[in-house]
Amino acid sequence: MSKPRAIYLLRPDALPKIYGPDQQSALAELVEFVAPPQNFQTVQENPAVLADVELIFSGWGMPEMDEAFLADSPNLKALFYGAGSVKKIVTDASWARGVRVTSAYGANAVTVAHYTLAQVIFSLKRGWQFSRAIRESGGWFQRTPVPGTYGTTVGLVSLGQVGRRVAKLLQILDVKVIAYDPFTSAADAAALGVELVKLDEVFRRSAAVSLHAPWLPETVGMITGAHFASMPENATFINTSRGAIVREEEMIAVLQDRPDLWAVLDVTYPEPPLPESLLYTLPNVVLTPHIAGALDEECQRMGQTMVDELRRFLAGEVMEYEITEERAKFLA
Repeated sequence: MSKPRAIYLLRPDALPKIYGPDQQSALAELVEFVAPPQNFQTVQENPAVLADVELIFSGWGMPEMDEAFLADSPNLKALFYGAGSVKKIVTDASWARGVRVTSAYGANAVTVAHYTLAQVIFSLKRGWQFSRAIRESGGWFQRTPVPGTYGTTVGLVSLGQVGRRVAKLLQILDVKVIAYDPFTSAADAAALGVELVKLDEVFRRSAAVSLHAPWLPETVGMITGAHFASMPENATFINTSRGAIVREEEMIAVLQDRPDLWAVLDVTYPEPPLPESLLYTLPNVVLTPHIAGALDEECQRMGQTMVDELRRFLAGEVMEYEITEERAKFLA
């Protein structure tokens, strides 16, 4: 039985980052690569390279699958996207053609969840506050009470791929987890050890709130200044999702008024913040440069996920991370 015909199609720098030697070796055993690795420019210059391709292994730099691309790819059956969001890649035409799509968003969610767990634990110990106080005072700092990791309430906004992983990781702590997610049933949340509550209640009750909602028209500006103002004393807000979901100016105003509150922001809007943004100078803000997702060798987890998805595809099994047209509407 002949192997499916395939190519790599992504930025040249992304290929070795996502598909390391082990992943490339595994794929070579399962498919026939009919051309050298391609990128956006090479397929524009020589679209004939796509003519016989059945499977594409991709990542950052994948072209949009518009009508012209699909016309050049008459045999394309599936896209294995070794990165996160496919929103700028899939089109009405690709859905109509029935091109199957799977993404490594679940693998990327692993590292985001790890980052979040670390920030939750450190924030519940008020580590950021104490370390800054010691540095600024130039001497030892007499600590004050901390929320801690026993009996404390942690809030999650959204129980998608990342939120669910965070909820599971939080089970190693003795904390109560509450969450807001209008698309999750109470039974499903209970299986994760989570109590579903309204959005306002997440902020009002939680010593640490972690945002994991997707960036959709419906979620832009969803988190308001009133949410921050309602947070308990010494609470922390963590954002690894998208900055546009937060009304940033309102958040800044509350953080200026409430120095006991802290914000740990791995994402902002715009990103990076404008040079004059107070996020750079507010003493109760921690900025990290969008590092929660997969970086460097962590990216090979995404490539391995595509290898695993290919095995399922070839065996006629359900692909774990397949994205349907309906599902794509709810992914960031």
